[in-house]
Amino acid sequence: MSINQLMIRNLRKNLSNYYLYVFALIFSVAIYFAFVTLQYDPSMDATKGSVRGEAAIKAGSILLVAIVGFFLIYANSLFIKRRSSEIGLFQLIGMTKNRIIKILSIENFIIYFSSVAIGILVGFSISKLIVMIVFKITGVEAVATLRFSSEALIQTLLVFIGIYLLIMLMNSIFIKRQSILALFQVRQSTEVKVKKMSIWQIIIGILGIVMIGSGYYVSQKLFDGDFNTVTQLFSAMAFILGSVIIGTYLFYKGSVAFIFQLIRKQNNGYLSINKVLSLSSIMFRMKSNALLLTIITTVSALSIGLLSLSYIAYYSAEQTAEDFVVADFALVNEESIETFTQALNDEGISYDKNQVEVFQVTSDVSEILDVNMDNTNVDTSELPLPIVSDEDFDDIELSEDETLLTGYSDLMQTYMTIEDSGEIELKAQDNVIKQDFAGLNRDYLVSSYYTNGGGMPLGVVDQSIYEKLKDNMNPDIQKSSLVYTGINISDAANLERANTIFHQENLDKGGNESQLQSSRDQKMNMGLMMFIVGFLGLTFLVTSGCVLYFKQMDESESEKPSYTILRKLGFTEGDLIKGIQIKQMFNFGIPLVVGLLHSYFAVQSGWFFFGSEVWTPMLIVMGLYTALYSIFGILSVLYYKKVIREAL
Repeated sequence: MSINQLMIRNLRKNLSNYYLYVFALIFSVAIYFAFVTLQYDPSMDATKGSVRGEAAIKAGSILLVAIVGFFLIYANSLFIKRRSSEIGLFQLIGMTKNRIIKILSIENFIIYFSSVAIGILVGFSISKLIVMIVFKITGVEAVATLRFSSEALIQTLLVFIGIYLLIMLMNSIFIKRQSILALFQVRQSTEVKVKKMSIWQIIIGILGIVMIGSGYYVSQKLFDGDFNTVTQLFSAMAFILGSVIIGTYLFYKGSVAFIFQLIRKQNNGYLSINKVLSLSSIMFRMKSNALLLTIITTVSALSIGLLSLSYIAYYSAEQTAEDFVVADFALVNEESIETFTQALNDEGISYDKNQVEVFQVTSDVSEILDVNMDNTNVDTSELPLPIVSDEDFDDIELSEDETLLTGYSDLMQTYMTIEDSGEIELKAQDNVIKQDFAGLNRDYLVSSYYTNGGGMPLGVVDQSIYEKLKDNMNPDIQKSSLVYTGINISDAANLERANTIFHQENLDKGGNESQLQSSRDQKMNMGLMMFIVGFLGLTFLVTSGCVLYFKQMDESESEKPSYTILRKLGFTEGDLIKGIQIKQMFNFGIPLVVGLLHSYFAVQSGWFFFGSEVWTPMLIVMGLYTALYSIFGILSVLYYKKVIREAL
C-alpha cells in the first residue's frame, strides 16, 4: 500500500470516528473569527462606548484562544494515544518514525485546515447575525452590515497556525519517545484497576466533601459582617477559592469512589447489570480524570456564575432605574424644570409633575444601624439623613414621635444593617428631636441625588416635626437644590420623544436624570459584558462537552469485550443500553451538578452587588446551560449503542 493510499484510508477512518472533533474545530474557528470581527467592525463603536468596552472584547478574544487551544491540544492527545497501536504497527512493517510523523502531519493538515477554512466561511456568514444580537442586547439603534474583515482573517489564521504547529510538535515528541512495545501498551496503561479502597482514599473522599462544604458555608457569611476588615475579607475569599477548587479535585479523586463504595456495601456486593456498567466503571475512571474534571467543573462554574451575575444586572436594569430615578425624569433645579416643561408643552406632550421638598439633617442612628466593616470612617452618631414630610405621600401616615426610613438597597443593607426597632435622634442646627424608628420600607420616594447615590435611606417624619427641623436646618450640609421634581409622561408612546428632548436640551447633568436613559446605559454596559461572557461560556461548554464525549468514545472501545461477555451470559442489548444510560447520567451529570452548585453559592454570596432580582435570571442561565450540556450526554449514549451493537 502506497503512502497516498494509506493517507486516504486513514482520512476516511478518522473522519468517520472524529466527526464531532471536526464539528468542534469548525465551530471554534467560526466563533473565534466572528468574535474577532467585532473588534474591527466600525458599526460596533457604539456598543464599545469606552476604552473598557473595547478592552473587554480584546480580553474576551484572548480567553477564547486559551479555551480553544486547550481543547484542541487535549483532544489531539486523546486521539494520538488512541492511535498508538496503529502507529506501532506502522513501525513493525518497517516505517521509520520520521515517515510516520510526516504521514500524520499531512493527514492532520488536511483535516485541520479544511475545518479552519470552513470555519472561517461559517464565521463570516454569521458575523452579521452576531452583530445584530449585540445591538439587540445593548439596545443600540444601528444597522448591522455583512463585512469581511481582512484583519480578523489574518489574526484567525495566525492563531490556528500556531495551535497546529504546537499540536504537530507534541505528536512528534510523543512518537519519538515511545518504543514499539510502549505504543501497544499506552491505552492499557491509562486504565485504573482498583479492587479495594484504602483508608487513605476514604480520608481523601471525606476531606473533599468537607472542603467544598466549608467553602460554601464561608461564602454565605462573606458579607454578613463576620469579616470586618479588607484583609479579613480578602483572606475569606482566598479560602473559599482554595477550598472549593482543592475540594473539587479531592471529590473526583476520592469522594465519588467513596460514595459509590457505600452504595455497593448496602447491596452486600450483589450488583445489578445497571450498577455494574455504571457505578463500578465510574468509581475509578473519575479518579484517573480528576484533574481534567476539576478544570471543567471550575471553569463551568465560573462561566455560569459570571453569566448569571451579568444577566442579573441586565435583567434588573429597569427596576434599578425606577429605584434611583423614581419618575420618568428627575429634575433638581428650577432652570432645568422650566426649560424641560416648556419644551414638552411646545411639542404637545402631556405630563404630570410632582414636587417634594427635601433637606438634610444630621442623625444619630447608632441604636438601629450596625456597620459591618471596620475602618470605614462611618460615624453612626453623625450621619447625614435626607428628610421629607409624610404629607407629601398619601399612603404614609406617621405620629409626631415616629420616623420611617425608606429606599434602602440590598447592597447597603449588607454593609450597614438596619435593625427592626430602636430610637433615632434627628439633629437640626440648635435642637435635637428624639424619634421612635417606625420601620424600613424598600420603596424609593425621591431620586438618588438626595440620598448620596442611594447610599442612605430617606427619612419620613410627621409634618409638625418636619417644620421644626426645617426652621432650624443647618445650611452647611444642604444640597444645592431642596426640591425634587418628578415628571411622568402621561402617554408612554411619547416617552421616547421626551427623552430625546431631555438630551437635546442638555439637561442630563447636575443631578438631573432620565429613567429611560439610566436603564439603557446599564443595559448597554452589562449587555456587552453578558454577551462576551455568554460567548466564552458557550465555547467552553461545547469544547468541554466534546472532551468528555471523546473520553467516552475511548472508554467504549476498550469496553467492547465486556459487552460481548455480558451478552453471552444472557443479558440483552436493552439491559446493556440501560446500564450505559445510567453511566452517562453520572459521567456528564456529576460535573454538571457540582458546577451548578459552585455557581449557585458564588451567585448567592454577592448577587446584590449587581441588581434586585436573582432567581429568575440565575435559573434561566442554569437551565440553558444544563440543556445544552445534556446534548453531549445524549450523543455519548448514541455512540455507545453503536459500539454495543458492533460488539454483539
